[in-house]
Amino acid sequence: MATDYDAPRKSDEEMSEDSIEELKTRRNDKNSGKVDEDEVEAAEAFELPGADLSHEELTVRVLPRQSDEFTCAGCFLVRHRSQLAEQKGDATYCVDCAG
Repeated sequence: MATDYDAPRKSDEEMSEDSIEELKTRRNDKNSGKVDEDEVEAAEAFELPGADLSHEELTVRVLPRQSDEFTCAGCFLVRHRSQLAEQKGDATYCVDCAG
């Protein structure tokens, strides 16, 4: 965007007057403070921590650990054997937790 440096510049007082006038016109506008959002729809999208989810049902199928998988003793995630980094006794650690 080109700037005309020869154009007369407004002083700080003139700029504040313009913004005050703009604010006055906005205050008179009845619809300026309204939000076009349904409160019920917005509230349904939020999930609060500690909310009671006992009435909810699990919608995914959970498979037991397969023969080529292990449970990491560090992060407790089920990982594929290709991610096995070290084994100390009965404890197995994945690449992320061993490093």
